[in-house]
Amino acid sequence: YVMQLGEVREHNTTEALFANPQDAYTKHLLASEPRGQANPLPEGSDVILDAKGVRVSFMMRHGTFLKPAMRELVAVDSLDLTLRRHETLGLVGESGSGKTTFGQAILRLNTPDSGEIHFDHQPIHGLSRAEMRPLRARMQVVFQDPFSSLNPRMTIGQIIEEGLVVNRLGATKAERQDRVREALVAAGMPGNILSRFPHEFSGGQRQRIAIARAIALEPEFILLDEPTSALDLSVQAQIIELLRKLQDERGLSYLFISHDLKVVRALCHRVIVMQHGKIVEEGPVNEVLTHPKTAYTERLVKAAFEVA
Repeated sequence: YVMQLGEVREHNTTEALFANPQDAYTKHLLASEPRGQANPLPEGSDVILDAKGVRVSFMMRHGTFLKPAMRELVAVDSLDLTLRRHETLGLVGESGSGKTTFGQAILRLNTPDSGEIHFDHQPIHGLSRAEMRPLRARMQVVFQDPFSSLNPRMTIGQIIEEGLVVNRLGATKAERQDRVREALVAAGMPGNILSRFPHEFSGGQRQRIAIARAIALEPEFILLDEPTSALDLSVQAQIIELLRKLQDERGLSYLFISHDLKVVRALCHRVIVMQHGKIVEEGPVNEVLTHPKTAYTERLVKAAFEVA
């Protein structure tokens, strides 16, 4: 069933509807799938992020009330990763595969048990929170749910300016607000919305605001943690196009965490496939998605691209 504004616009078997849609709205939805491919990657791009042997584990409670016990859950099992400047690397896998934990470890949002992480050739795996602070402006993150990641009690101007204040960017209030407006416009939003609140905007607009918050700091690397999964198809395509545009204009490097292989195909140069905290396959995105080498990757590809 295809619905719009509370009304059924079209219904059919899955295969027939995808093969021969009749309603204009259905055709629009199907045409709105993320398309295109990653920006051309400059030859000889320098490595901006390098991780080796990263391991993250958590202690989990199990057993009974009368006989409790603890066991170790290894979420990320000694993984390696390399990301070049201007490159987008996809990190995919089913829920619970460890991809978000791995991404957060690389950004030092959690603490790995072991392993080495270098950002722009500087070791960061042993840095304290205070020692990481000077690097935070260069390493940003955009989260999955734009409403949860934006403080509903703060105006758009306050939300974006906060990062500038914390990182001591912009000598005056006026200078910081100019940077806020520039970031909003670059993210496809009007520059005159600084006094408005997150609830006044749609999901796609809120995600653009979250992207503006990240790029206002002029980072070199952005972790994109499922940034399109909460959005409608047509809005997904717009956000992917925006991310490609910003990467081209600003030379950004992205680590793109997703379970949606269609989006990964449209944005990423390479892809890493994770299962149970391990890397099971990696390579150029077209090669991995066209000729998967493992049964797990093949199952993910079939689920994403084939209509039953």
